[in-house]
Amino acid sequence: MTDPWVALEPGADPAERARMLRRAHETFTEAGTVPRPVRPVVADSWRRSARAGVGPDGSASVELMDGDLGVYRAEHPLARVMPLFRELLGTFAADGEHLLAVCDAHGRLLWVEGHASTRRQAGLMNFVPGARWAENAVGTNAPGTAVALDRPVQVFAAEHFIRQVQPWTCAAAPVHDPRTGRVLGAVDITGGDGLAHPHSLGFVQAVARAAESHLALLAPELPAADLPELTALGRDEAQLLTGGRRIRLSRRHSEIMVLLSCHPEGLTGDELLCALYEDESVTPVTLRAELARLRRLLGPGLLASRPYRLTVPVESDVSVVERRLETGAVTAAATAYSGPLLPASQAPSVVRLRRRIADGLRTALIARRDPDLLADWAHTPWGEDDFEVWRALVAARPTAAVRSRLAALEAELSSPDVRRRGVAAPGALRPCP
Repeated sequence: MTDPWVALEPGADPAERARMLRRAHETFTEAGTVPRPVRPVVADSWRRSARAGVGPDGSASVELMDGDLGVYRAEHPLARVMPLFRELLGTFAADGEHLLAVCDAHGRLLWVEGHASTRRQAGLMNFVPGARWAENAVGTNAPGTAVALDRPVQVFAAEHFIRQVQPWTCAAAPVHDPRTGRVLGAVDITGGDGLAHPHSLGFVQAVARAAESHLALLAPELPAADLPELTALGRDEAQLLTGGRRIRLSRRHSEIMVLLSCHPEGLTGDELLCALYEDESVTPVTLRAELARLRRLLGPGLLASRPYRLTVPVESDVSVVERRLETGAVTAAATAYSGPLLPASQAPSVVRLRRRIADGLRTALIARRDPDLLADWAHTPWGEDDFEVWRALVAARPTAAVRSRLAALEAELSSPDVRRRGVAAPGALRPCP
């Protein structure tokens, strides 16, 4: 086969290939070996699916419904190119009794449109808006595997890991943010055996490239070098680089800039007041005075009001870590994490964000089980008492020194003083409220 990402080479019999794939799938689920004619891309995906705990008789779960789905779709960057997807793929899907589907970078389906009867059949396996079709949730499938690999891919019949999906064929291609290059999601065409053709994969790939070009035209951005950069991890006072100036912010101004950079849509005065102050007696006048001082410090045009918002995107080390975690780039996320967010801040929303970032990263490190990454975390000031990380490190690298440190932490946690005070296990961060 000339193209490993295409399911069937020209002239192949779809029915015969489907029978061979079913036998190969049964062999894999029973013995763990992958015989021919399974393509390497599919074999690798089956192995990842099995390692993720996906069962061949599983099904997709619906994570977003009703209002939550509507809000999420409206705010998603791919909403801006849905008219283009419909124009290029909608008629093809409807006329061919196929479906047009669009998922986010986590494999969650945002839109599923097309032939009515085909939509009803797809609904029986939860191929519906709001359902999670990530590869690590439902195994090998075109949209989920496309975002996992960041490659256009076609999946035919029993190449699907879950048996319920094996009557279907699909082709999907990832769509990227034209400015940052990160994966926004994927566009997919799903239907019957007729889609198992090189043209369908090439078609969906061309649609994805057209969407990226359209996004670039819709939202021209400042050159990356001209965007303000905010550094707030591991520092009590954030630093802002803008217009060639390096500004050291006060603690309160640091909190404001972090929160506004995380809410590009803006925050009302009341929202910002609640986000910053535990003391309910603090008045809006106090907040307005802080914002006036910050506006003078930043210079004209960067801070707007009603709602309070930054007028240009601000790239922060917080967003870098979260973006890398979202895409599964755990090593890169750990590299970018230089410490807890504004560690001295007691602003309620900053505290929640600090916990979310730290907990998300340490959870990813524990799940990855990479001894070097775990050791790097455990030997930092914020990780030296992290019991769960040390326990994971013992499992990954059971040296005498690591075992000794874990034993010392266990003894500390079991001491009467700790139990009496009700102190939580070090590193056991509570979920954000």
